[in-house]
Amino acid sequence: MQTPFALGRRRLLQGSLLAGSSLLTACATASREQALSLPPIRARTDRIYDMAVCLRPFRAAGPRLDSERLGDTLVVHNYGHGGSGWSLSWGSSAIAVAKAMQGSPQEIAVIGCGALGLTSAILAQRAGAKVTIYAREQIPDTRSFRASGAWTPDSRIALTSVAGPAFAAQWEQMARTSFKTHRQYLGLPGMPVEWTDYYSVRADEPPPAVTAPTTPELDFASYSRSIADLTHGARKLAPETAPFRARAVYQTEIMVFNIADYGHTLLSDFFTAGGQFRHADFRSPAEIAALGKRAVINCTGYGARALWKDDSVVPVRGQIARLIPQSEVHYGLDYKHVYVVPRRDGIIVQDVSGGDMKGYGDASETVDRAESDRAVTTLAELFGTRVATSGRTT
Repeated sequence: MQTPFALGRRRLLQGSLLAGSSLLTACATASREQALSLPPIRARTDRIYDMAVCLRPFRAAGPRLDSERLGDTLVVHNYGHGGSGWSLSWGSSAIAVAKAMQGSPQEIAVIGCGALGLTSAILAQRAGAKVTIYAREQIPDTRSFRASGAWTPDSRIALTSVAGPAFAAQWEQMARTSFKTHRQYLGLPGMPVEWTDYYSVRADEPPPAVTAPTTPELDFASYSRSIADLTHGARKLAPETAPFRARAVYQTEIMVFNIADYGHTLLSDFFTAGGQFRHADFRSPAEIAALGKRAVINCTGYGARALWKDDSVVPVRGQIARLIPQSEVHYGLDYKHVYVVPRRDGIIVQDVSGGDMKGYGDASETVDRAESDRAVTTLAELFGTRVATSGRTT
């Protein structure tokens, strides 16, 4: 049975997590341990120092990884990863770079400087090509920089009914390649990638009111069973050992991307290897063909919807709030549909109520202060923190 870690962000919030003999064994082990003590998160709205909205580029068929010709230019596409851009970046980019290098070009242009653009550029350099990135902005100003920063390789990655069985094997290839490559960044200065404990806290809540859904539920794909050997099993903590008083508490480990450090590390690696960056704001594929490059990798994410007139790209709005970092907090959690990732550049707090359909089809990038305040206020309940309302606007 899938663990909370394998299920990813959205399925962490759904239903029972473990059952059977493995759960009984875990409980027996936990009962012999001492009670866990965790430093509390200072969950106050006046400690929110940043809020951001990311439009995740969802495609029902999964990421676009095909190629096409624009005159003498081979364009390989690498976009449409939903909520799994950072998680699948190395595996997806490995596929794209292999296609771009088939004609042995000496130079490759990469369009976009987010997670997919940087990993594509670095892998193309390692393959022997001279690489130039063309983009409106570098990593700190991209949508990739506004992600939550946790390993969620099948978060809104495709629809089962549309992607088909062949995509499952490709997804597994991308996930395994990415997981292996992410490990190379563990333990580096700045901690670009690290493991941390994660707690799923189940509170006693009244059942939700039954209302007719405004948007039909979609069959978002779940492939994590195929990489269960990569994940860490979850365990239900005995009440006397759990760090939170709740109906049930589950503990596992997750991989976290400290995006500020990770992005800086990748950009530095790219420039150190001789990479070049050119500011560009392409409005049509013809302008990309005019670069005169033999091979181009298109990593424009949600921007591909307008640039390539690709209506298969659907925006999925997600908003995060960053609380002032706490050096002593090295654990994440979910509680009453609030998701927390303990990044070094700020504790990420996100409202994930509504499940996979939350933000689906919403292209607004305007920050909703009330949404973040509600999430932090809910989190404060868990720690018994008195909430201070800042009244700030963004």
